[in-house]
Amino acid sequence: MGGPGWKELIALAAAYAIAAIATPAGISGAVLLLPFQVSVLGTPSPAVTPTNLLYNVVATPGALFRYWHQGQTGGRLACQLTAGTLPGVIAGSVIRVELLPGPRVYALVVAAVLLPLGTWLTATRPPRPAQPQRPSWHIPGPALTALACAVGCVGGIYGIGGGSILAPVLIAAGRPPAEVAPAALASTFTTSIAGVTTFTVLALQHHGAVTPDWPTGIALGIGGLAGAYTGARLQARLPDLLIRRIVGILVLTIGGRYLWSGMA
Repeated sequence: MGGPGWKELIALAAAYAIAAIATPAGISGAVLLLPFQVSVLGTPSPAVTPTNLLYNVVATPGALFRYWHQGQTGGRLACQLTAGTLPGVIAGSVIRVELLPGPRVYALVVAAVLLPLGTWLTATRPPRPAQPQRPSWHIPGPALTALACAVGCVGGIYGIGGGSILAPVLIAAGRPPAEVAPAALASTFTTSIAGVTTFTVLALQHHGAVTPDWPTGIALGIGGLAGAYTGARLQARLPDLLIRRIVGILVLTIGGRYLWSGMA
C-alpha cells in the first residue's frame, strides 16, 4: 500500500461501499468483504476469517440499537438461533485453524457459501411486508437450533455470523421479515464475538496468522456501520429487485472465481 494507514483507509472505504450495496439486497456486507480482503488487502489465511468476524462485531450494534429502539429485539427466536450458532462457530473456528488453514481448500468453502447465496438472490424476489404471509412449513425448535448450529459452523469457517444464511431459510419457512431480521442480526453479533474470541485463544497454541488483523477489522467495521446506514436509507429510493439481481450476479461471479481457484 502507499504507506502507514493506507490499508485501513482502503478497507474503510471498501466496507462502506460494499455495505451500502449489500444492505438493500438483504445480505451482510461481510459476505462480500471476505473475498475483498483476500484478493485486494492480502489478509493472510486463516486470519482473514476472524478479521471478517471482527467486522460484524463493530458494524452490527448500530442496526441492533435501531431495532431495539423500535421494540424489535428478536425475542425467543434470537435465543434459539444463538443457542445453535454459538457452539457452531466455536467448532467452525477450530476446523478452520486445524483442518483448513490453506488457501486452496478454503477457496472451495468460499464458493460453497457464495454460489447458493447468489442463486437465491437472483432467483427470488425480496419479501414485501405489506403482503399477507403465505402458509409454509414449521421448523420445530430443536431442528431450528440444530440448523443454526450447522450455519454457525459454516460461519466460523468462512467468517460470517450466519444471518445471511439463516434469514432466507426462516422467511421461506413463513416467519415475517420483521421478526427474522433483528433475531438473525442479534445471533450474528453474539456469534461473531464468540468467533473472534475463539480465534484469539487458538492463536496462543499456533504460530502464524491466526488472530484477527485488528486495525483492518475495525476499519472495515466502521465503514460497514456507515455503509449499512446509507444502504438502509437508499433502499426506499431504489428498485429492490434490480439491486437484488445485480448483487446476486456479483456474488455468483465471485463464487465462480473461487470455485475455479480451488479446483485449479
